Amino acid sequence: MTTRSTTASPDPAAQAAAATPAHRDRWVDALRAGSLLVVVLGHWLMVGLTPGGEITNALTEVPALQPLTWFLQVMPIFFLVGGVAHSYALESLDRRVAPGTPGRYATFFRGRAVRLLRPTLAFLALWVALGVVAHVTGLTARPGTVGRFARDALVGVPQLLWFVGIYLGACALAPVMRTFHERWGPYAAGLLAGAAVLVDVVRFNAVGLAGNLNFTLVWLAFHQLGFLWRDDRLTPRVGWLMVVAGYAGMLVAVTVGPYPTSMVGLPGEPVSNMAPPTVALLAQGIGICGLAVVARPVMNRVLRRPRAWLVVVRAAPFAMTAFLWHLTALMVVLVTLWALGVEQPAVASWRWWLTRPLLFAVLLVVTAVVVAVFVRFDRGPRTASDVPTTAARRSDVAAALSAVLVFFGILMVSIVGVDVLGSRPVFFLLGEVTPVVGLGVLAAGLAVLPGASRAWWHRAAG
Repeated sequence: MTTRSTTASPDPAAQAAAATPAHRDRWVDALRAGSLLVVVLGHWLMVGLTPGGEITNALTEVPALQPLTWFLQVMPIFFLVGGVAHSYALESLDRRVAPGTPGRYATFFRGRAVRLLRPTLAFLALWVALGVVAHVTGLTARPGTVGRFARDALVGVPQLLWFVGIYLGACALAPVMRTFHERWGPYAAGLLAGAAVLVDVVRFNAVGLAGNLNFTLVWLAFHQLGFLWRDDRLTPRVGWLMVVAGYAGMLVAVTVGPYPTSMVGLPGEPVSNMAPPTVALLAQGIGICGLAVVARPVMNRVLRRPRAWLVVVRAAPFAMTAFLWHLTALMVVLVTLWALGVEQPAVASWRWWLTRPLLFAVLLVVTAVVVAVFVRFDRGPRTASDVPTTAARRSDVAAALSAVLVFFGILMVSIVGVDVLGSRPVFFLLGEVTPVVGLGVLAAGLAVLPGASRAWWHRAAG
């Protein structure tokens, strides 16, 4: 006769939470996951579908809602905590591999690129397939509601990949930026911010294309703040200075300068604070990063409570997957409601506000199902592989080349979409590109990433 054990199986999240060292900066982990989830909720609040099948933006329909973006635009915080994470990663690499060792850069970049690109490629694979099916079946060529929605979705949903491209660029430059920080300290972030201001002056008074430099300067300025955070130079007092100076600068920029109120890009606006990033976004980002700094001591005390920390540990592994797929879930729900004839209330009306919690609940369920399917692509080795023992110096060059190609490839795809058979050209930086060109540049970058082929789908099918 056998007896059945009544002992519950161990909860991996609970075990990880219990094993967290006391000195860990838990607020950084909460900000990393929380910032992505705020973006998800912000998109769910903004995006809608008209009875005619047109994808709309609540911020465009009701401009009075645009100041919400002053606090919902949290991508600067993600880049700040990215700088913190890269600081820790480089310190760990220092203990294993001496600075200047051939192959060291390839090791650092490959580990982060594979970790970030694995779920991104799964997302792209499905959406490229949807684009092919939509083209072959004639959906994208159909006049009227269905055709317009198909075309808009194939361009609009992949737009969120801009973040992946820019963040991967920050990863690629992290070793250089840390050296910059070690030599210049807080002046490094100040120099980047000052250069961004100068770029905007040139952009609005002489050469418009110069503004594209701020895709690098503005986001790297936030990333540079992460090194200051890691060194404990961002004290609460400094945080309050950031809040006051940042938001004051933003208010001046949007009231006196040529900048729109919204801190996210809106269709039809002659100037976007996001593409390319502007001084207004730089100021807002400094302000909201300052809020994160001010809250750090209190939130670290709160997150030492087991239940609060367990929430973060449970949510963190799903944040990136949820970010990649939340617009897909939104499209599914909106199309379903439209097909069922469920009329959407007017934006900002009392019915609209009352129905948001119900819509969010439905979206959470649909997103959870999608995440359950695709989260496996976000699971893999979290540490970089060993330093190459042969052709190490060439691997560093290949990694740098890969970073450039992947960076531009993803940005192209985020702008032109994934209708590879439709091949509708869109202007990018200096000329027109198509989805095929964007995906081709991305594929070339993946092909030259040294040693990545062994890690792309590790554990993804398990």
